Amino acid sequence: MNRLLGARARWRWVHQILGGALLMPYFLLMQVVVGVVAGGVNALDSAPLSLLAYALCLPLVAATALFGPVRPMSVAAVRAMCGVPGEALADGPATSWAARGRASAWWTLHLGTGALISGMTLAVPPMAVALIAVPFVGRLRDVRLGYGWFTTDATPYAAPLAGIGLLAGLVLCAAGAGWLLARTAPVLLGPTPADRLAAAEERASDLAVRNRLARELHDAVGHALSAVTLQAAAARRMLERDPEFVREALAAIEDTTRRTVGELDAVLGLLRDGDPARPDAAPAPTLATDLDGLLARTRAGGTTVTAHQEPGPVGDWAGLPAIASREAYRIVQEGLSNALRHGAGPVDLRIRVRAGTGTAAATATATATAHDTGPRELEITMTNPPAAPDADREPRSSGGRGLRGAAERAALLGGSVEAGPREDRWRLRAVLPLAGGDR
Repeated sequence: MNRLLGARARWRWVHQILGGALLMPYFLLMQVVVGVVAGGVNALDSAPLSLLAYALCLPLVAATALFGPVRPMSVAAVRAMCGVPGEALADGPATSWAARGRASAWWTLHLGTGALISGMTLAVPPMAVALIAVPFVGRLRDVRLGYGWFTTDATPYAAPLAGIGLLAGLVLCAAGAGWLLARTAPVLLGPTPADRLAAAEERASDLAVRNRLARELHDAVGHALSAVTLQAAAARRMLERDPEFVREALAAIEDTTRRTVGELDAVLGLLRDGDPARPDAAPAPTLATDLDGLLARTRAGGTTVTAHQEPGPVGDWAGLPAIASREAYRIVQEGLSNALRHGAGPVDLRIRVRAGTGTAAATATATATAHDTGPRELEITMTNPPAAPDADREPRSSGGRGLRGAAERAALLGGSVEAGPREDRWRLRAVLPLAGGDR
């Protein structure tokens, strides 16, 4: 009984009545055309002419459904009223002719069956009530109901059974048509292979943006927290013995937090409105403009950092492609954060531009511009001793979120990142191909 008169069945019934209402303009137009062709008669007075008008309006319905927002409107109605899972239906207008043809078939089926169910819904209940009331209302026994169904000589007590049968038939027809439309909707309104590909590309794009924002937040905030923690701890230890060192540490904390607030505001701006080019957004740090400050802030926490820089053919870091300079800075930043959190002792940092070899060289060769002298790579190597087992440091691994983010950054440029123990030291090595162009 729930399948016939439950909430879902009732909503499907309403959906069919809506389809009948949408068919009315087409039906009335065809009524006029058929009446004129038939010699100027009123087609509404003739059942055969009305059926003919109904049949002729269906091709017109199908033709108009090939254009306009038929599929989005139909999908919204089916999701709301027919109980069809949303993932089984396509989003957006139909773009291919195959999808338009399927939407046209659905539109025709919906309006065609909806018109029949709507007509039955309008006609059957009054007729059924009149039949059920025949034994109790004397005047109804003398009324001819037409089509020879009942006459004044008919047994009056057969009428209620006929009325109940009509109501039951209406319910069964409405439930059956609703079930048919619900089963057909995923076939005719479901996503095409092109729709699925577009949806997959959109999800991949959204995931890429989310991963990029996660990397930016992790690298900026994670490094700042690690650096500030060590700087504050070093200042506390040297508070009585070396006031000058304490002042430098506090200045480094202030500079680190100020820069991080600017980077955090830029990332949050992307989350708020997706606009990476806001005029008030802080510029992304690069190897050319921010490496010296990064090293100074790290040293202010008491960590010795020895940097060896060999720009090579680019002259200085300002000659690097912009994207390579940005990603290289973040990789150096993550390496220093890793060293501060997990390592002990001095950090040895080497950054150099060298002749390309291997996969990175092939990537650089494929994307190099005409004025390039040859494939080059930016190599970043960072080593430092591991912390003692009893030291108050987090255990170190090669699969942390920050190192995965660094590897993703390098992979975007066709490079690679390796991190792990090497002899008695921890080593991080990154190789980024340089194509020679600003991107």
